[in-house]
Amino acid sequence: MTDLQKSFTANFKNESCLILADEPLKNHCSFRIGGNAEILVVPKNEKVLSSVLKYADERNIPYYILGNGSNVLISDDGLRGITIKLMNGLSDLLYLGDGIIACGAGVSLTKLCNFALSHSLTGLEFAYGIPGSVGGAVYMNAGAYGGEIKNVLMSVRSIDSKGNAEETPADELTLSYRNTSFMKNGRIITAAYFKLEKGDSEEIRAKMDELMEKRKNSQPLDFPSAGSTFKRPEVGYAAAHIDQCGLKGRAVGGASVSTKHAGFVINTGDATFSDVTALMEIIKNEVAEKHGVILEPEVEILKDR
Repeated sequence: MTDLQKSFTANFKNESCLILADEPLKNHCSFRIGGNAEILVVPKNEKVLSSVLKYADERNIPYYILGNGSNVLISDDGLRGITIKLMNGLSDLLYLGDGIIACGAGVSLTKLCNFALSHSLTGLEFAYGIPGSVGGAVYMNAGAYGGEIKNVLMSVRSIDSKGNAEETPADELTLSYRNTSFMKNGRIITAAYFKLEKGDSEEIRAKMDELMEKRKNSQPLDFPSAGSTFKRPEVGYAAAHIDQCGLKGRAVGGASVSTKHAGFVINTGDATFSDVTALMEIIKNEVAEKHGVILEPEVEILKDR
């Protein structure tokens, strides 16, 4: 064991958290790519998360935050330091009445959508089937089919690297297309509060099923990926530009542009971090050369700092 593994385990063995040393990160992300985490910890509550962050801050140890790992590409070299996974950790989910849901950052979007349905609350149907955590969805202002998290978000609870907590109203956050304040300020989301409207449960269920069917019919869900690889550019759509450049099926090693949806780079079985990043560069260069459009990655790349 490394010195960090020994020290961290000794400090947190009696805390409410799961601790794994040399844990393969490919098992914790939807791309199924990534080396080992020196330490992977799943804190069960905000207090433990705060203690982990203080521990890292006081010792100048690098740390990384994972939700469900559905929008990340992780280096095959793995991650030194501490990887903090919130999915299945911060899992509180409560209906507070008046259309307001309080939700831990580690709850899956699918679970949140089903919870809203159980209370006949409408507004989150667009998020049904997005394979991420609530924390990750808020972090990037996830959206689909004309809906965005910002449209139903009331406030967010977060902590900084020293463990200081605060709750911020949504209208005080910078919320735009695939962009929020949290992508710049370094704060870690621990919970979110959503304001929904009362609706008809049968209509809500029908809409959720309709959008799930659209996903299945249009997206390569049978292959590992991180969803849309690039953000929507100022002109047109990333998938259309990629398709029009004749890049469907283009491959580097085990990474390939999906023939079903050009906006997805998929892992055909043995893709490496280098395969995916090399293919992303090819896509960016060809779209820029042929269409004059600069594509910006939507997938978050995690590698040692």
